[in-house]
Amino acid sequence: MELRQLRYFVRVVEEGGFTRAAARLHLAQPGLSAQIRQLEKELGQPLLDRSSRSVTPTEVGRAVLPYARAALAAADAVRHTVDAYTGLLRGRVTLGLISGGTGHAFDIAAFLGDFHEDHPSVEVALTEDTTERMQAALLAGELDIALLGTAAEVAPPGTAFQMVLDVPLVAAVAPGDPLLEHGDGTSVPLADLRDRPLICLPRGTGVRAALERGCAQAGFRPRVAFEATAPHVLTRLAARGLGAAVLPAGEDESPLNGQLRTLRIVRPEMRARIALAWQATGPSSPAARVLLDRLREALPKPSRPLEKSGEDR
Repeated sequence: MELRQLRYFVRVVEEGGFTRAAARLHLAQPGLSAQIRQLEKELGQPLLDRSSRSVTPTEVGRAVLPYARAALAAADAVRHTVDAYTGLLRGRVTLGLISGGTGHAFDIAAFLGDFHEDHPSVEVALTEDTTERMQAALLAGELDIALLGTAAEVAPPGTAFQMVLDVPLVAAVAPGDPLLEHGDGTSVPLADLRDRPLICLPRGTGVRAALERGCAQAGFRPRVAFEATAPHVLTRLAARGLGAAVLPAGEDESPLNGQLRTLRIVRPEMRARIALAWQATGPSSPAARVLLDRLREALPKPSRPLEKSGEDR
């Protein structure tokens, strides 16, 4: 029995099949299957049920799974202990990111490039997803760190936040839009967006949650005509007169050269917040803790900084 065979077994169970597991492990599927069969032969019992489309553990496999995970965790602990004495940092860190989450204020590619130069033995797995799914993944231990959008000022229970961005939401419209004909030309009451076609990020994002919560307080449901995951797509749609784009202040800047006018949404004011999030107890691995510390130092701070843990509420 080898540790790598146990690792392969655990990965197949987590991914629900050999194809996805092989891709995550960077292995050929036949080789992965052969290693699992060799493990089963040595143990004398099948560990996986291959009779359906989704591969699941057998009764014996379910009994073995926690011990396999414990063995892998113990082996990792041995490596971490040795690394602590040698000064070498290695391991794998999973980092979640909302699409367009850092805007123009933070270059995530440059940051990860610098981190890799300092710690070449650390593998960073970067994924993009919605805020809701990333919060669930943090609690489940599937993500170590996430940069996510949030409508709340405090972290959900079990997680901790460092606020990175806290700005008002604006409505970006094309010149000549009827919204510009009323008021002072710098703001718009939320009620004026009732029945207007809106362009916004999809459900599961912090901006969309803030919009829907504000509209509920105002007594109506937003009429979202177009959705996109990238703010620059929202602004391009708005510039063509397809609706009012609801987005964080500042995201309307650049490439449209005056093709948009922005109005701060008021009564009530709604805010877009981006937070760096992690489990309230802290990341489990030394590599993830180092990456988190570097991110907390490098990310911009909002004008009204906020750091709260869901455990403290």
